[in-house]
Amino acid sequence: MHQLNIVLVEPQIPQNTGNIARTCAVTGARLHLIRPMGFTVTDKHLKRAGLDYWDKLDITYYDSFAEFSARNPGAYFFFTTKGRKIHSDAVYPNNAYLIFGREDQGLPEDLLFAHPEECVRIPMRNELRSLNLSNSVAIVLYEALRQNSFLEAERDGQLHRLHWHNK
Repeated sequence: MHQLNIVLVEPQIPQNTGNIARTCAVTGARLHLIRPMGFTVTDKHLKRAGLDYWDKLDITYYDSFAEFSARNPGAYFFFTTKGRKIHSDAVYPNNAYLIFGREDQGLPEDLLFAHPEECVRIPMRNELRSLNLSNSVAIVLYEALRQNSFLEAERDGQLHRLHWHNK
């Protein structure tokens, strides 16, 4: 099956995770959440952000990064402001794991140091801390989808009342 994977390591803000869940649902990406999290999955803010999409989501929970990595071999990409490779220069194979850290701390430096070639950065101004996590996930996921011909995503939109003329 063609698919991409979004991995959130210890997410802290329920609205971000809800928005990311919605993005995963509409793109067909799997969502992997690694505990501890700064909220519960019953949090009203989490559900509100992704409410209409929660039942369409392929989601798995883990108690640690070690458990996640033991159960999910594959191509890992670690997104960090400390990365030396630009996100649009990386090549994302089908079934790649796009891994993001906590909103307040990012991914642990030991993990990044152990995988220098897989550390990826979204270009931004250095004097500012970083992009919002849900925005970062959307930017990277759509680049990976673009590289994979958008997998099973619908490419042609349709009007509700009218019909587009064929060229």
